[in-house]
Amino acid sequence: MVTLVLLPGMDGTGDLFAPFVTALGPEFKVVIARYPGDRDLGYSELESIAREILPSNEPYIILGESFSGPIAISLAASAPVQLKGLVLCCTFARNPPPAFTALRPLIDLLPTGSMPVRLMSHLLLGKFSNTILRSMIRQSMAKISAAVLRARLRAALSVDVSNELEKTKIPLLYLRASQDRVVPRAASELIARLCGHVNIVELEAPHFLLQAVPLYASRVVSEFMREVETTF
Repeated sequence: MVTLVLLPGMDGTGDLFAPFVTALGPEFKVVIARYPGDRDLGYSELESIAREILPSNEPYIILGESFSGPIAISLAASAPVQLKGLVLCCTFARNPPPAFTALRPLIDLLPTGSMPVRLMSHLLLGKFSNTILRSMIRQSMAKISAAVLRARLRAALSVDVSNELEKTKIPLLYLRASQDRVVPRAASELIARLCGHVNIVELEAPHFLLQAVPLYASRVVSEFMREVETTF
């Protein structure tokens, strides 16, 4: 049986995977990386944390969501023996929209408390917002300090794993949200140019694709995992 390793978005808690994991069902074993919410760690340190949970004696697939996409790509580029496939969800190999670099000086102006849920819901969920998902956002963001959030935003605005992506040879699936207000279509198009064997599947969903349409997402990922299983 192939294991699915989940790398979380910017909150780092892994809690927001709950709807997707439930929809995925018991067919596959799932392992979730969880990043500390009180330590200012960069991409390389977070990659080390993720690497520690990778299975050593069984085949697995990595799914990198949003902020963790560059971590998933870097791990794949190192070609672990048991890694059989890569799933990238609403993410990027390089600083999302170049225009976002203009926001870098504004990061320090973020409120010292957690980000307003209404604003986050607008960006991450759009019309898919509901009470349950807003509550999940509120609870997960309460576990991350403002300093850590700022550090991760800075990291995301300066990351570039384009060279690493070009080295990946394993099967690659990209889940694109048709109504993503955070990561633009250009991000997946760049990944497609750098990695010619990527399969892009677009779902009617917001940036929080795995949370808003977990049933559809789980079907696509399950199919990909079954296809990968037939190759080993």
